[in-house]
Amino acid sequence: MEQIAVLSAGSWGTALSLLLAWKGYPVSLWVWSEHQAETIRSTHENPYLPGCRIPENISITTSMAEAVRNADKIVFAAISSAAIDVARTLKESIPSGVPVISATKGLDGETGLTISQTLRSILGEDHPLIALSGPNLAVEVAKKVPTATVAASIDESAARDVQRLFMCPSLRVYTNSDIIGVELAGALKNIIALGAGIGDGLGYGDNTKATLLTRGLAEITRLGIRLGAKQATFMGLAGVGDLMATCASPLSRNRRVGLGLGSGRKLDDILKEIGQVAEGIPTCQAAYNLSSKLQIPMPITEQIYRVVFEGESPQAAVENLMMREPKDEIW
Repeated sequence: MEQIAVLSAGSWGTALSLLLAWKGYPVSLWVWSEHQAETIRSTHENPYLPGCRIPENISITTSMAEAVRNADKIVFAAISSAAIDVARTLKESIPSGVPVISATKGLDGETGLTISQTLRSILGEDHPLIALSGPNLAVEVAKKVPTATVAASIDESAARDVQRLFMCPSLRVYTNSDIIGVELAGALKNIIALGAGIGDGLGYGDNTKATLLTRGLAEITRLGIRLGAKQATFMGLAGVGDLMATCASPLSRNRRVGLGLGSGRKLDDILKEIGQVAEGIPTCQAAYNLSSKLQIPMPITEQIYRVVFEGESPQAAVENLMMREPKDEIW
């Protein structure tokens, strides 16, 4: 039985660890904080995923070297803002040729790189890279609620190997060769989820949300194609599927952040209450910078950026979007 290392122990990393452990794989779960590690060891539960018992075949460690020493595969689930630091630490210990599965849905806020691009730049060419993304809310995956996801890689055999690794009665896994598209779709939809939450906080209805999702999908697809992704990928599980789940579910952290902003609350207070990272915030910054640099029209992203980073009121942002000059729908 293969040994799997999972980095790190947020809600999503823990949910994937549970799924692998249920399938019988020995999992080494790397935890950044010694306090969190001790909590998990003593309570057999991760505070980020309450109510889900950690089984015996998941070992907890704060040592990267120990986590990956005997790993046959590594699942990289660190938050995007920590991806560079975690990848540099991983480089010091990773065994030669071990595949790395990126399960982080975000972009580097400064460079705009996807996580697999960041990993490639640090780890080099020796490791097959696979992205895992889809409508996969961590709590539901941990509770074995049926869903599907996409394993994407330019290496078809690596993608199929990850498909086999994660496929189970509660998670159907598809493969895709468009790794850049799958990663961009999974990251960029979090920006639209912020907008969906803002609309809910303002008391708007289903017409508003349907409009936001449709036009939001149009602009994140435009950026994705410009960066080398395939349009069809944004119509699939990593695109439309994840967009629907993240924009509608009360479990979505990005939607919850938007909900708070739309209700007039301050961003710092919202994030403190949630207690976890909302990837849509750094991704919004990255996408806004990329759209400006590449001259790709992304009006929704621009207005969400102004609300989050420049203090524009949500009401003004909506008015700015609604009163833009008339356009043809086809993009």
